[in-house]
Amino acid sequence: MSTILYLDLFSGASGDMLLGALVDLGLPLDDLRVDLEKLDLSGYELEVERQVRHGLSGTRLHVHDLAQAQPARHLSDVRRLIQESALSPAVQSRSLAAFERLGRAEAGVHGVALEKVHFHEVGAVDSLVDIVGFAAGLERLGVTQVYSSPVPLGSGTIETAHGRLPVPAPATLALLAEVGAPTCPHPAQTEIVTPTAAALLAEYATFAYPPLRVRAVGYGFGQKEFPWANAVRAWIGEAAPAGPERDQVVLLACNLDDATGEELGYAMERLLAAGALDVWCTSVQMKKGRPGILLAVLSPPEQAEALAGVMLRETPTLGVRFSTLERVKADRRGREVETPWGLVRVKEKWLNGECFALSPEYDDCARIAREQGLPLRTVVEAVRRVGG
Repeated sequence: MSTILYLDLFSGASGDMLLGALVDLGLPLDDLRVDLEKLDLSGYELEVERQVRHGLSGTRLHVHDLAQAQPARHLSDVRRLIQESALSPAVQSRSLAAFERLGRAEAGVHGVALEKVHFHEVGAVDSLVDIVGFAAGLERLGVTQVYSSPVPLGSGTIETAHGRLPVPAPATLALLAEVGAPTCPHPAQTEIVTPTAAALLAEYATFAYPPLRVRAVGYGFGQKEFPWANAVRAWIGEAAPAGPERDQVVLLACNLDDATGEELGYAMERLLAAGALDVWCTSVQMKKGRPGILLAVLSPPEQAEALAGVMLRETPTLGVRFSTLERVKADRRGREVETPWGLVRVKEKWLNGECFALSPEYDDCARIAREQGLPLRTVVEAVRRVGG
C-alpha cells in the first residue's frame, strides 16, 4: 500500500519548515545527518529544537552557517555537488530536478541564460540542506506520493540581492505558475512562501486532498512570528479507498394543473432528448384542493438552463425551480454477454472494486421477447444467469 504525505500550508512554507515537518513526523535526525554527509558540503551545523507556539507543539529546524563565506554557486556547481555524492540515484534525481526548476524560474524572471543564474541564497548551504534533505527524508519515510493544499500568498515587498521585489517573489510565482498550482490569499503582509519551498512543491506535490488513513501528524515551524502558529502541518499515512464517486446535479421542478397527458408525454420525451439524466411526474394536491402534477427533471449543471427552457416551452408552467444537489454514484460499466439468442448488452454496478448488480438492457431483452414469443421476464432472467 502506498504511503502518502499531505502538506497543509495554512501559514505558507519555506524549505526549513518542510524539512522540519518531516523530522516532526518521525524522520530520525541522525538518519538525516547521515544522508547530508554524503554531500561534499561543510561549514554548517544542523540543529533541531522542540517548540510550542500558540498551543501547537512542533519542530524548528535550524541550519547554522559556520563558514565565514560560502562559495558562489551556479547550477553547474550544484549539479556537480549532487552528482558526485553518495546519495541514492532517486534522491540525486529529484534534488537536481528541484534545483533545475528553480534555475529556470530565476533565468526567466531575470532574463539570463540558465547556466548564468547565480543562485544567491538558493545556492547557499541552507537551501542545499533543505532540498536534498527533503528528497532524502521522503525516501527514508517511504513516501510514494506527496499532496498539498492550495498555496497561500502574502503581500507587500521584500529586500533581495536584486533590490526590492513584490511578494510573492517573482521566482516563487513563476514556479507555481509552471505547474498550475492553486493559490489563495493570506492576511500576512510579508513573504510566506519562499522560492525553495515553491521549487519543492512544484517538483513533488499534487494539489489535491487525497483519501488517506492518517498515521502521524507533524508541525514544522518557520522563523517568522505571526499572531498564529507559523508552521507547515504535515500528515502521513496510507492511501485509503476513494469510495464512490461524487458529483453535483440540478433538480428542476414545476407544478402543473392544466397540462394534458399528451403534453406531459411529449415534454418528457423532449427533455430526455435534450440531455436530462432523468424525468418523472408525481401526483400532487395543489392549492384550492386541485389535483396536479409535479414535473421533475434531473440535469447536469451545464444543461440546467437549456432544460429549463424546454420546460417553459413545452408545458404551461410560468416558472421552473432550481435546486443543486450532491449525489454519490456507483461505477457503471457496460459489456455484452452471449445468450442463446445472440449478444445482449448489460450494465454492471460496481462499488469499491466489487460488482454488486447486473442489469440487462431493456431494449435488447424486449426485442428478443417479441422475436421469440417469450415473456420479457424469462429473457431477463436468462441474461442475468449467463452474465454472472
